[in-house]
Amino acid sequence: MIHKFTSDLLSIYKEYGNDDYIGEPISQQSHMLQAAYFAQQAGADDELILAAFFHDIGHLCAPFDAEEMDGLGIVDHEQIGAQYLSTKGCSARLCQLVASHVQAKRYLCWKNPAYFAKLSQASTGTLAFQGGPMSTEEALSFEASPMHKDILRLRVWDEQAKIPQGPELDWELLTN
Repeated sequence: MIHKFTSDLLSIYKEYGNDDYIGEPISQQSHMLQAAYFAQQAGADDELILAAFFHDIGHLCAPFDAEEMDGLGIVDHEQIGAQYLSTKGCSARLCQLVASHVQAKRYLCWKNPAYFAKLSQASTGTLAFQGGPMSTEEALSFEASPMHKDILRLRVWDEQAKIPQGPELDWELLTN
């Protein structure tokens, strides 16, 4: 899947991926591999699986002095990650999926208050830095995006991918 991209995309996980996934009981790398696993199991196309894998890369590739969310990761990590992936030759769709996964959380908090109640403590903490639940106007704009269903699918896998010793996509599938 990734073979057409540079090895930088995987090396960043090898270098920083064993760090704790901010506020969750797993590593960054495990979170990404779990998200990609759930995407694969759901029958997602390769690009969507890669978006699930790369969705939080902005936490790992951000500048050293990037603004943090009170120890819960990097502010605007979704945009930082999408820009980084764009410079590495990733498609506009993949970059847009990565850039929008935080908006999906904001949308779901607006659409379904029960979703907010199920967020982990870390996800609840980051939501305030990310603008809180969407306004009705923002939500209608989000729904108008032709990619909004895939963005919401990505968000579901993001939320699922926090299982200690959970299932992970095999690295070999990413590099072949």
